[in-house]
Amino acid sequence: MVKEFLSLLIVFIALFLFGIYILRSGLLQVGTSTVKAILIKTTNSPLKGLIVGILITMLFQSSSVVTVLLVGLVAAGFIQFRHSIGVILGANIGSCFTLELIAFNVTDLAVPLLVIGFLCLLLSHSSFYVIGCVLFGIGCIFLSMNGLEGLAEPLRTLPLTEHFFMWTNDHYVAGISVGAIMTTIIQSSTATIGIAMSFIEGMSLTSESGVAIMLGANIGTCFTAYIASIGAGKTARLVAHAHIWLNLLGAILFYPFIDFLAHFSSLLSDSLSVQLAHASTIYNIICSLLVLPFANRFARFVQFFARSKKDL
Repeated sequence: MVKEFLSLLIVFIALFLFGIYILRSGLLQVGTSTVKAILIKTTNSPLKGLIVGILITMLFQSSSVVTVLLVGLVAAGFIQFRHSIGVILGANIGSCFTLELIAFNVTDLAVPLLVIGFLCLLLSHSSFYVIGCVLFGIGCIFLSMNGLEGLAEPLRTLPLTEHFFMWTNDHYVAGISVGAIMTTIIQSSTATIGIAMSFIEGMSLTSESGVAIMLGANIGTCFTAYIASIGAGKTARLVAHAHIWLNLLGAILFYPFIDFLAHFSSLLSDSLSVQLAHASTIYNIICSLLVLPFANRFARFVQFFARSKKDL
């Protein structure tokens, strides 16, 4: 029985990650060269960078991809480090788009989306390929989240998972750690938070622990950019450092307000999964808007700290 549950859990998580991958693969066909040109031309002010960061991350479905692009552009000297701060802030907000989409999990649409998406993939035109990837990916996500939600209750009765959920629900630091570690492993904060949404909907996790996992997931998403910055030069490493500082300071700032954020989000929707999606959006918007007026000062802070640690 335990093996069956765990096997299904792995299958549904794999299906979820596959859906995210297919969705992202289709959108990436738009072309990174165009995106690079846009970033170079529109990042001369923090506000422009914020807006562009939001739009590009909504397109690519990954703040990590955008941050890695920034690392490359800064390393090549096309963008100054201080001009990358606004884009990073926007990327954090844009990453919430997928969560808001999958929060409205309409299971009945999963099969039609899969069928239509698959048929579009069979067509040779590039536009149909993009549409097919998007529809097929969303269908996989909806189907996997429904499966994870159905597994939440029986999994909660298992001794091991029961202790795990109790531990995560009772200790917010544990939730943050789980979110950070899981995101580092699977390389997707969206997937981590999406999985948490399923277990919250299945009443295995509390809304408060879901918020804690979300804070950790935002920290874990910095790992990809940090890896990309290794060997990319001193200035490019600052982009990864800025990304880490933004998410780390944001988690520290919001840690005392986890209960409040969960409660406030509950006023916006009756659906538990939608509440977590809203909490993630609120968190990222507030953090980004708090830093935006001080983007240049924040850039100097990152540079100063890097020098003090002899990273430069």
